[in-house]
Amino acid sequence: MTLLKQIRSSGIAMSVSIHHWLLLSSAFSCFLLLGRIIVTDSMAYIFLPWNLFLAFIPYWITKYFAETSSIRRNKRRVLIVVLAWLVFIPNSFYIITDLFHLHRFSTAPKWFDLLLIFSFAWNGIICGILSFRRIEMMLKKARGKNLSFVFIFIVMFLCSFGIYIGRFLRYNSWDVITNPFSLAEEIADMFLHPFANRYVWGMTLCYAVFMTFMYLTIKKLGEFISFSE
Repeated sequence: MTLLKQIRSSGIAMSVSIHHWLLLSSAFSCFLLLGRIIVTDSMAYIFLPWNLFLAFIPYWITKYFAETSSIRRNKRRVLIVVLAWLVFIPNSFYIITDLFHLHRFSTAPKWFDLLLIFSFAWNGIICGILSFRRIEMMLKKARGKNLSFVFIFIVMFLCSFGIYIGRFLRYNSWDVITNPFSLAEEIADMFLHPFANRYVWGMTLCYAVFMTFMYLTIKKLGEFISFSE
């Protein structure tokens, strides 16, 4: 008998959903940051909650989508929701690159700052994976089959490209509306001169492969746990 079955058989309630665990985990990350601010009297890493808020946007988009049947019955609305999700989904994985800031501040022990940044990044990653899984399940229901590996990789490639644009070119998701021409010009230059932008495509490819493996591994892990129960 697995540990989970033992817990259930002992009568302990397992009513907390993954949504609540995600909120609790995010609250813990914010608590760590608050503790750091109080102890060090420094506002370093104050940008992390904002980045986590952005990471939650695709999660909330797909959560609302999954719970609102009127949207799912309208193909135009479905298209709008999916496009909005594609614009914001890179934010969920973007926090990984906040680890770049680990050596930027020295007002707290490195082990603490590593935990702090990684906890925010972890919550962002989970937001991205859960929202991606919702999209996959909804498309599976509409099309009657699982998303192919190629489709998953393409989306992760776009996410990785979005991470590069956000981290190094300093654009964000809102610039699609507020600054579309400058954004489009820089993107076009990267596509028209791929060899001159080898760094861009190298990073994008590496992150895309890693994030694809990460998504598929966690997905299979969930299926394995469900099967073993």
